[in-house]
Amino acid sequence: MDAILLNLAPIVLMVVIFYFLLIRPQQKKQKQVRQMQSDLKKGDKVITIGGLHATVHAIDENSLVLEAGDGSKLTYDRSAVREIVEQS
Repeated sequence: MDAILLNLAPIVLMVVIFYFLLIRPQQKKQKQVRQMQSDLKKGDKVITIGGLHATVHAIDENSLVLEAGDGSKLTYDRSAVREIVEQS
């Protein structure tokens, strides 16, 4: 019985280390991104996952209309927004 526990200890230790070094930080990052995407409001300057720099023109429940620099309006899913750019 003791031999089984000694053999399983390194595996359990590795799982715990992976959880605290990889899984938990990734879950926290995803939670922050979801919160940022749900807090979007009209007038925010954003960058999409495709690299488009635009301003939020209109917001729907799951999508938003972004106005690009040339005045064109594009519809994106909220999940396509990577970050909000600080307005200066």
